[in-house]
Amino acid sequence: MRKTLLILCVATVGGASGAERDAYFGDLHVHTNFSFDAFSFATRGSPDDAYRFAAGGTLVHPAGFEVTLDEPLDFYAVTDHAAYLGALLAFSDPQHPLHEEATELGIIDASTVAARGGYLPEARPFVDAHRDDYSRESAWAEIVAAANRHYRPGEFTTLIAYEYTPSRDGGNLHRNVIFAGSDVPEDVFGRLDSANPEDLWRWMDAQRERGSDVLAIPHNSNGSDGWMFEDVQFDGSAIDADYADLRMRNEPLVEITQVKGTSDTHPFLSPNDEWADFEIFPYRVGQWGKSRPDGSYVREAFLTGLILEERAGVNPYRFGIVAASDTHNAGTRFDEETFAGKVGVHDAFAPRRGSVPVGEYDGLPTYRHVYRTHYSASGIAGVWAEENTREAIFAAFRRKETFGTSGTRIRMRLFAGHDLPADLHERADMAAGVSGVPQGGDLTARDAAPNLAVQALADPGAAPLQRLQVIKGWVQDGQQHERVFDIACSDGLAVDPETHRCPDNGATVDVATCAISADVGAAQLGATWTDPTWDGASHVFYYARVLENPTCRWSTWDAIRAGVAPRAGLPETLQERAWTSPVWVRP
Repeated sequence: MRKTLLILCVATVGGASGAERDAYFGDLHVHTNFSFDAFSFATRGSPDDAYRFAAGGTLVHPAGFEVTLDEPLDFYAVTDHAAYLGALLAFSDPQHPLHEEATELGIIDASTVAARGGYLPEARPFVDAHRDDYSRESAWAEIVAAANRHYRPGEFTTLIAYEYTPSRDGGNLHRNVIFAGSDVPEDVFGRLDSANPEDLWRWMDAQRERGSDVLAIPHNSNGSDGWMFEDVQFDGSAIDADYADLRMRNEPLVEITQVKGTSDTHPFLSPNDEWADFEIFPYRVGQWGKSRPDGSYVREAFLTGLILEERAGVNPYRFGIVAASDTHNAGTRFDEETFAGKVGVHDAFAPRRGSVPVGEYDGLPTYRHVYRTHYSASGIAGVWAEENTREAIFAAFRRKETFGTSGTRIRMRLFAGHDLPADLHERADMAAGVSGVPQGGDLTARDAAPNLAVQALADPGAAPLQRLQVIKGWVQDGQQHERVFDIACSDGLAVDPETHRCPDNGATVDVATCAISADVGAAQLGATWTDPTWDGASHVFYYARVLENPTCRWSTWDAIRAGVAPRAGLPETLQERAWTSPVWVRP
């Protein structure tokens, strides 16, 4: 494992206690053959297969080729859909009384699925009509047993989990539900029980009362059409303290990026952020309809939370940040060069992903539709924890000492306080013995501006780092504001004090070969930064973002292998990145 031992502060303002913590990487959003849709995509990898893959084993992709990680993950959660959990897998058993009928309909035949190339219209009504003919509870018990079989404390952490999948008027409201330990309920709570997330949270409260801690992670807010981060409750009533407490108690984290795009922000919402247009997935989940940006992105949710806090003293959007894959193949490699899609046989090869032509018409290349060209080779969750165990990893989730990456294993940390040493970011024992809070924490404002110590370590197997940034959001006189500050530059370059931007470091990509500049960029970037725009009166959040030098996007790699030009209209390159959880500074 590529880990760097760090000394981080587990602190509140005015007091600190030292604790040794490592960065651990994992995936909290994985589907196997127990998921209704994954099975229909020809995925036959089981939860056991998924955990073996994450721990360093080889997985057979639904299309038949083998997939292996360059380096094992530290933690993993199989999150199969609660709706129709295990149904198609059960019907595929030749001994099941409905096997013959299901086979005749073609809903369990992988070759038929591949030929039809999409969701089978017969599958959902058939399963709906036969809910009593398969056992969600027995499927759940198998998933739980697999997680417990593969848990090796101190080496590899498996987390018992599932996905809750409601939608509203076509807008995605999905959550992954993650349990702290092995004491879990005998059944799960899914959208067939209720499509109101508030009912899920109340069910989670009930599990906690019986001794089973659990949290939910909303994902693909970008495809929610504005429903994920509203400024009202599900029934349209005003958000109050009870709602805010209920949500934050049950949803301390949010998924910022995954295969269906990045939910950090959108160019429409952040026109002054030059890097906002990153892996934008414009559609509602599973639909062709476009998703409206307002109410659908995490940075705006942070700002909405500040507005609510200023107006009513409540904030339901104080999330920590993680990332995940949402693979429906039981596992994925996360990198651009070997991206093999998300939905089994349907996008296993480049022509099916829309990145290379399927033919030619009148001398011009013809492609499949653009929907899958917006997929991303994302992402990975990171935590700072004392050890690789369920208890320590889940505790990091709870305190939001987390970060997310777009697929590379960048390590990021942020520490906020007052009167921090100017060289704090350079210390191996960063924040040890220093008063303040790590990422995910709350800091009480003083007259003087707070200090932020930020450090990012590049993935040795990826591109070097280009720039380190702090993103500030605040509310003043009822108005939302945001600003991006570069705080450290690679190659000895300096931040312009007027624009707060690093000069271009000159990194290039040869899109004919995907070769990148070998002599520019940094293995590590850090700074201890003081906000030059601090006014002392605002509700404020800060989170850090780091950008790698540009590299080829997966669609360009596909084109090179096919010997064709990259598809027009798709980005040829991108800048992989990572984000920390915010720190909130409160007056």
